[in-house]
Amino acid sequence: MGWSELILIGIVALIVVGPKDLPVMFHAMGKMMAKVRRMAREFQTAMSEAAEQSGANDLKKEMGDLTSPRNMGMDALSDAADRFDKWDPTKPSPSKKPGAAKKTGPATQKLAEDRAAAAAAAKQKAADIAEQRTTATTDAAAPAKTEAKSE
Repeated sequence: MGWSELILIGIVALIVVGPKDLPVMFHAMGKMMAKVRRMAREFQTAMSEAAEQSGANDLKKEMGDLTSPRNMGMDALSDAADRFDKWDPTKPSPSKKPGAAKKTGPATQKLAEDRAAAAAAAKQKAADIAEQRTTATTDAAAPAKTEAKSE
């Protein structure tokens, strides 16, 4: 309930009950609310005592331990996620043992060789294109220099 609803209820109560009996009504409502709160507090206390006597708190603790992220292996998952976030694909991955050779299968080795060959071909093609551009610019600049000298 917002302030506008409370004001509307207060205006309606003022009209229905009247200005003389309004403080008496609010006093009675206050007593009733205090009684309801007291009953709720007693109920909550009784339920807590019953839970302690029946051992429900111990069961709750055990269930919490069973479903904890550490026991479920979630800490290993978060560690793996952290390592993945820090992973840089441009750097070679460190081996577990220093000096240990990385074992690769034949398919992995072939894929690595194919990628290396494709990279070398791309580098060679880029070098060829760069050379063609430099020769084209020097050829285009050469007639302009000879025309400038003949004038």
